Amino acid sequence: MPGHRPAPVEDRRPLPPRDPDQSQLRFDRSTGQWVIIAALRQDRTYKPPPDQCPLCPGPTGLTSEVPAPDYDVVVFENRFPSLSGASADKPAEMPAGDGFVFAPAYGRCEVICFSSDHTGSFAELQPPHARLVVDAWRHRTADLIAKPGIEQVFCFENRGEEIGVTLTHPHGQIYGYPYLTPRTAAMLGQAREHRMRHGGNLFADLLAREVADGSRVITRTELFTAFVPFAARWPVEVHIYPNRFVHNLVDLDENELNGFAQIYLDVLERFDRMYSAPLPYISALHQFVDTHDQADGYFHVELMSIRRSATKLKYLAASESAMDAFIGDVTPEAVAQRLRELGR
Repeated sequence: MPGHRPAPVEDRRPLPPRDPDQSQLRFDRSTGQWVIIAALRQDRTYKPPPDQCPLCPGPTGLTSEVPAPDYDVVVFENRFPSLSGASADKPAEMPAGDGFVFAPAYGRCEVICFSSDHTGSFAELQPPHARLVVDAWRHRTADLIAKPGIEQVFCFENRGEEIGVTLTHPHGQIYGYPYLTPRTAAMLGQAREHRMRHGGNLFADLLAREVADGSRVITRTELFTAFVPFAARWPVEVHIYPNRFVHNLVDLDENELNGFAQIYLDVLERFDRMYSAPLPYISALHQFVDTHDQADGYFHVELMSIRRSATKLKYLAASESAMDAFIGDVTPEAVAQRLRELGR
């Protein structure tokens, strides 16, 4: 059971002053998308030895981002943010006219540590501790979506050096973007078109069809469903949906929050039973707000891994990286069958 009380000490590290305009948005005319330029991230912490991990508790106030003797779950502003942490009156708008356009990269980047245990993982958390992480995600979502200039809140985790992780301590990040990200904008565009053609919600209809088909469903409870999507792009890809329409974590009730923590743990535990070594993965929480532009957004989680076998990785080479044209190496049905077999 989580039970540590906050007991912070003074952060005594020599921290350099931060420029509020240390990152930029630059508009790519060829795609109509914003690109974040954050050169300060070149100096971010890179694979420190375990005894110098900045995410472990630092009771002296000299070694850690968490100047405290211990903690259960902690959230703090990223020291090397992609977005500047400053505030704006409104989200970034698509620029009119032509020419090169840049703007301050207003927004928020936070780090969330799931546990003080350096060698642990989310899958190893006890259910009450996992629920505490969910509560932290929910709290930060509610706070960030209420801030002026924040258009989208994205909670995510990168796990494994194969994914590109440079700090092995179990942690994730939370971004408050000043614009809708390209993938979110594309999904909302598809959902809007679906509603105009068919009158229903795209995500709810996809969930209903996956449940009716059943061949890609991994596990289903009264409150949530986990499945491999019909057109999976990654060697291992699982989506988790609440069984009722909500926009984000803030909309879930107490029973659903418990149910979400439980099914999330269930899927991650199956991941870690796939091979002899822990599965590298990305976890992406797709959240929306109840506005005109995002009204069709249905909260869900997408989990994905580049491992396509016990000894092989899926590299995002020319077709995927240059053309955004994914090529699947395994069938979604086979992956779903394997993950069903790994349940307890």
